[in-house]
Amino acid sequence: MELKHDAMSVDVGVRLRELREARNISMRGLATKSGLSANALSMIERGKTSPSVSTLYKLADALGVPITEFFGPPVEKVNAILVKADERTRVPFARGVWEGLGGEKFEGRVEPFVLTLESGAASGPHMMIHSGHEFVFCLRGQLEYLVEKNVYQLEAGDSLLFAAQLNHRWRNPGNTVTNALIVLSGYSEGEQPHAMHWKKGE
Repeated sequence: MELKHDAMSVDVGVRLRELREARNISMRGLATKSGLSANALSMIERGKTSPSVSTLYKLADALGVPITEFFGPPVEKVNAILVKADERTRVPFARGVWEGLGGEKFEGRVEPFVLTLESGAASGPHMMIHSGHEFVFCLRGQLEYLVEKNVYQLEAGDSLLFAAQLNHRWRNPGNTVTNALIVLSGYSEGEQPHAMHWKKGE
């Protein structure tokens, strides 16, 4: 399945600086709260490096915002939204792209998105955990999910559903690009599952 990539890309570094400054948090303060080094944060803000997905989760948690805040400024939530293929917001990360499918603008408790992963791309070295459920559908290529101590190998057409309070992470173990549809749902009202990710075993 080919995906369009002419949607608006978000500059994660610029957005991170906006979110940090809006909350009057210094670079050193955010480094302390997130467990990341000030040098790493500086590199991200200056666009010298792309953060991994687990790093984005840690930054969202440290800032007290859902990860969808990296898609751009908050917008009014609606109960029905059509997202055209060329209107998706895109958040690039290390060796991949996260494309929003409307969850950042929807008032319900569901957050769908598409991941495009280069060969070897991964969520990062740290496990993730959040409320609700996670549904994964591999559209193209190969996708490996580690959930607690279980390893699940997905290929095109395969799906995985699990309780998201279990430690998990993912990677593309194949030699080709992977596309996957991921849907987060079932979390408690008022919770933001992305913001509840954190690094384990620091």
